[in-house]
Amino acid sequence: MSTTVVVRKNSGKKRWTPGQIVLTALGTVVSAVWMTPLLWALFTSLKSETEAVEVPTHWVPQEWTGQAWKALFETGNITNWFVNSLVVSVCVTFVVVLVSALAGYGFARTEFRGKNALLGLVMAGLMVSPAVLGVPLFTTVQSMGMVDTYWGMILPQCAPAAMVYILYKFFQSIPHELEEAAYIDGAGRWRVFFTIVLPLSRPSLSAVGIFTFIASWNNFLWPYMVTNNPDLMTMPNGIATVMNSYGIQWAQLMAGGLMAGLPLVIVFVFFQRQIISGVAHTGLAGQ
Repeated sequence: MSTTVVVRKNSGKKRWTPGQIVLTALGTVVSAVWMTPLLWALFTSLKSETEAVEVPTHWVPQEWTGQAWKALFETGNITNWFVNSLVVSVCVTFVVVLVSALAGYGFARTEFRGKNALLGLVMAGLMVSPAVLGVPLFTTVQSMGMVDTYWGMILPQCAPAAMVYILYKFFQSIPHELEEAAYIDGAGRWRVFFTIVLPLSRPSLSAVGIFTFIASWNNFLWPYMVTNNPDLMTMPNGIATVMNSYGIQWAQLMAGGLMAGLPLVIVFVFFQRQIISGVAHTGLAGQ
């Protein structure tokens, strides 16, 4: 007897399930909603100022021009503003990550009298709006002679209550056995912290650093309050100054907004895995 074996060729293509179709359509709609303002800003920045305020308005420029971008570079000190934003954001990020890691680890692993009260005091900072602290902070900075200085812009942004809590929750999830084994081998607390705890905390530290950098880069109110020197202005403050000097020039405003937001887009594109991994490892996703 002979047996006939029928072999079905696998086309290599899997049919989409209804759930995948719905999720893909929903993701496309959400992406379009998020991209619409960016496209509008880009098209407006490539219009003339007269065309940008025409009514009824239209999406695509009738006459493409880069005059708004050219005027923005001619009327503003874009290079200095970009460097100032970069210096302030990088310094704030470094200090916040260092302080948050030390404070979070101390709360997670150290027992001392008044620990819960001190932790509650730190967490109370989450309920206070930064705008409420603007006047007392400015008075303090002014009394210390740090107005119109980098330190005046950096130090008041380095009170990271939320970041301390994120790292505190992550450090609690690290097994005690790893640290106890290092202590038995003769390692001290600082060596354990820098050689064991911090390497295990890279996802959370990356997320904290990225969130802090984005928040500092977008901060408009505090640098505006503490800086009067045009050479020390950050990107948001500098662009706002240009707009105020010449009225509302919508094409220039859109060009400046795109320039200020471009570094944040680059950060997210290159570090989105660290952001997602950091949030997943902090234990905050389900809270």
